[in-house]
Amino acid sequence: MTLTQFLNTYHLSLNQQQQLAVQTLDGPVLLLAVPGSGKTTVLVSRIGYMVLACGIAPESILTMTYTVSAAQDMRGRFAALFGAEYAKRLEFRTINGVCSRIISCYERMTGRKAYALMEDAREQSALIGSLYHQLTQEYATESTIKSIQTAITYAKNQMLKDDALEQVEVDGVEFPALYRAYNQTLQQQQKMDYDDQMVYARKILRLCPPVLRYFQQRYRYLCVDEAQDTSKIQHAIISLLAQSSGNLFMVGDEDQSIYGFRAAYP
Repeated sequence: MTLTQFLNTYHLSLNQQQQLAVQTLDGPVLLLAVPGSGKTTVLVSRIGYMVLACGIAPESILTMTYTVSAAQDMRGRFAALFGAEYAKRLEFRTINGVCSRIISCYERMTGRKAYALMEDAREQSALIGSLYHQLTQEYATESTIKSIQTAITYAKNQMLKDDALEQVEVDGVEFPALYRAYNQTLQQQQKMDYDDQMVYARKILRLCPPVLRYFQQRYRYLCVDEAQDTSKIQHAIISLLAQSSGNLFMVGDEDQSIYGFRAAYP
């Protein structure tokens, strides 16, 4: 099926640049566009073209976005255009969701048990509050704990080390000391927070070739929506996954990035 036949069959109206983005399947593609210009429509149409016009197996396409709701919305939009049967075979996930799968794959392949995910935010808050008290002999306010949580997320997503970590400031506490104590306590308790999922997933992909090979062979085509919201560690993970095939499609607009405080790094 040609691109024109595909567009006519599914009643899609795309301009010349959008059509070029849809039919350029091999190699890296970056699509930059302003708000309301149909970025997600192009991404969904491109996946439909890959599957229905080019015969690419849906299972070989991995689409990542920033939130669970955005991933669900994209699946719904694909199903509305191209049918629920193919939508069920496609993977629309958050990057954290992909990292969780990488960790699970590592457990299966090696027989080793990963640290338990600290899912209850109250547990993290209690741990931070306890460490804050140990370091300052004072009790942290709710706003201070939230500031520390944001700084922890920032440090892990930016992959900060040593000197760079010293530059992170949180009022009322020496953040680098608290950050190191926090990570040490998690390791002692054999637990990880949500940001650690990415830390450990990247480490697994770098140090465990069979896991990296499994994901590279399974997903020959990678798509990223809202790419301006990815952090350094997220982009490092995506780069490792796309390293073998080189087929990476990213959609975004750096002017729409509003998550710099959480380490978005367009």
